[in-house]
Amino acid sequence: MACFAVNFVAHSLVEVVLAVQHSCRGIYTMSFFRITLMRSAIGLPKRTQGVLKALGLRRRMKTVFYPVSHDVAGQIMKVKELVKVEEVAESKTKSELSAERRPDPGFFIERAAPR
Repeated sequence: MACFAVNFVAHSLVEVVLAVQHSCRGIYTMSFFRITLMRSAIGLPKRTQGVLKALGLRRRMKTVFYPVSHDVAGQIMKVKELVKVEEVAESKTKSELSAERRPDPGFFIERAAPR
């Protein structure tokens, strides 16, 4: 159960981080930024490419998880036009992400047919 609700339009991720930290007041709930690279950094300045590299985003549609902090929020603000950011309660592994994207097969096997 989250201890916060952001009911305002934030102008930056730093404001969201501050609102979350302020509203929790002693209740420690770990939340994560889910960062997905949506646009390529081809043709952008080396500094911007360096921020993406530091975040671990090397190719499009790559998703990484980082704990909510001022440092990460600052890095996200540098590349906000290129990434999609969500705040989630828990981090997922690479295998969990691929299982999440896997479509429903439309059937399931109750038991194998006798041979």
